Amino acid sequence: MLKMTKNILKIIAILGCAAMTLSSCSKENPPLVYFPDMYFPVAYDPLMKAEDAYSKHENEIPAFVKNNGATGLGPIDGTVSQNPEGIADPAANTKMTPDQYNGGYDESKLITASPLDPANQAKDIERGKKLYNQTCAACHGVNGDGQGPIVESGAYSGVPKYADREITVGSVHYVLTNGRNSMGSYAGQLKPGDRWRVSLYVMNAFKGGTVAAAAPETAVAATPAEPAADATK
Repeated sequence: MLKMTKNILKIIAILGCAAMTLSSCSKENPPLVYFPDMYFPVAYDPLMKAEDAYSKHENEIPAFVKNNGATGLGPIDGTVSQNPEGIADPAANTKMTPDQYNGGYDESKLITASPLDPANQAKDIERGKKLYNQTCAACHGVNGDGQGPIVESGAYSGVPKYADREITVGSVHYVLTNGRNSMGSYAGQLKPGDRWRVSLYVMNAFKGGTVAAAAPETAVAATPAEPAADATK
């Protein structure tokens, strides 16, 4: 009798486990999952319509309804834009060779206007002055004469005067972005738009405006004329 009772209990236990297993696999009665978005996150493509992935009926996520369902929402109030001008630097995925760098520098001398809105130039130059004094004047000097406090201290030398250099707003921006000779890149300290503002300030404060540098062929053509001019003195 005792043996039969044990067998009955075993059978009941087996049937109970089987029933639980089968019921947990049923599509009509799935197991409960708390916070399903953490178990099964939904990745939305940019600007796609956002829908609740865990509901079978027609639905939309309320946060995106006012944006016509698009998931790319605008910044919240008080957000500070990091690139309000929409100016982007070319991707620097590989380091430049000397020929690439020098070629880019020569091309930058042909750029005589910044991509910033000309209507805001006075304001841009004023900000450029502030940024120049904060980041550049230590070496280049507040007067652009290459006599900043670091140079005057004797710790560093050889910083040229802007007045003696053939530069354009484009070449100043190029050097700020990529560095040149002993000067390193300031791309990590100044945003793209602010590099153009500093360049505008340098040209307007120390070069009389956004003028072009002398082209190489012009300089070569003028060289033979210089001795003749001296001979008349």
